[in-house]
Amino acid sequence: METRNIADLSRGERNAFFRRDAGIDSVRDDVRDIVERVRTEGDAAVREFTSDFDGIDIGNLDVTDEAERAAEQIDSDLSEAIAAAADNIRQFHERQRRQDWREDFDGRELGRRFRPLERVGVYAPGGTAAYPSSVLMGVVPAKVAGVDHVSVATPPAEELSPATLAAIHEAGADAVYAVGGAQAVAGMAYGTETLTPVQKIVGPGNRWVTAAKATVRGDVAIDFLAGPSEILVLADETASPALVAADLLAQAEHDPNASVVAVTDDPGLAADVVSEIEESVGDHEREETIRSALDNDTSGVLLARSMSEAVLFTEEYAAEHLSIVADNDEALLDRIDSAGSVFLGPFTPVAAGDYASGTNHVLPTNGGAKRYGGLSVDEFVRTTTVQRFDRDGLEDLRETVTTLAEAEGLGAHAESIRRRFDWAGLIDAPGSNFKPDWRCCRRKT
Repeated sequence: METRNIADLSRGERNAFFRRDAGIDSVRDDVRDIVERVRTEGDAAVREFTSDFDGIDIGNLDVTDEAERAAEQIDSDLSEAIAAAADNIRQFHERQRRQDWREDFDGRELGRRFRPLERVGVYAPGGTAAYPSSVLMGVVPAKVAGVDHVSVATPPAEELSPATLAAIHEAGADAVYAVGGAQAVAGMAYGTETLTPVQKIVGPGNRWVTAAKATVRGDVAIDFLAGPSEILVLADETASPALVAADLLAQAEHDPNASVVAVTDDPGLAADVVSEIEESVGDHEREETIRSALDNDTSGVLLARSMSEAVLFTEEYAAEHLSIVADNDEALLDRIDSAGSVFLGPFTPVAAGDYASGTNHVLPTNGGAKRYGGLSVDEFVRTTTVQRFDRDGLEDLRETVTTLAEAEGLGAHAESIRRRFDWAGLIDAPGSNFKPDWRCCRRKT
């Protein structure tokens, strides 16, 4: 890795930074076939693909009972860490819950209701690795939102990770399936003899999982299409090169396709960060993965001519994880709108948010932070607007609505307004014996 000047980047080099993707095009056709077979053949197709891709002839797809017993198989320190992380995540997401409201707008009573989805599926990466943190990030917000049935799909293994299973149970999931990849997404989307169909699927995964989410989107809701992990560190001369390098290496060990970037206006810091990376990369168990990530076209240490140029690059990059290590970090944050999650100051490593600060680590990648945010309680609720008018409130809108309706050529819309006043006139007429059927507008109790 070497320092490059932002001003000297070619158009192709800039595009490499700004046009990252989830890498799903190469598997999209195969995934469509997998999804269609699971949709039509159910458990039989799930078992076949599990044998083909995972090399495991699975017995029970439903392993909910194993999750309930998993806490007995892990040591107390790990159990306490899972519980502490779950509690922090729960507390943060409880602050996101919304309340129903109704207000009067001059005769128009308007409001909004929030209701949880009934069934949600969470994908938790696994197989040869264990990711209990991803389980907590998906299940806990769903349960906080009030989702009645939360199921988790995680790839099978000769022995499923007790840590992941214990986290699933701690988070409060209702069902657990030993199914991974595109077949897991398809099974949760359409249901099988074993897997309960859901209304929404959330959670990170590899390109096969991401391509499957893209395929079933429309039949079920999804959170978003996430690619490999990414970080951008925005730093000034006050930053520690060792800490900047440590955060870059931490995200690089996720995936050989991870994107790790540092941006600074200080030449000395840029050079020192590169030196720190080269000196310490060999100390890590996942050195090969880290070096692959560092060699990506989407990774690098970039030198800006000014902090304003650094901020403009950071905003355009729209990182999944944005670390700001600078003397005026709050002022810099005020100038940046697009980032999945922000980490301020030298004592706020991205790893804290990955595991246990309480914020969610399921975040938009590939510039998605320009359009939406990370996983939250909002992902698991539906909203409904509610309205009730009195006569004066409708009178105030009468001309506005009828004029607009007739301008659009929708006379029946306008007539639906006029008829209410004809009906009201019958009630008000002197000596009228007209008795309206108030059931048409009475609030149900």
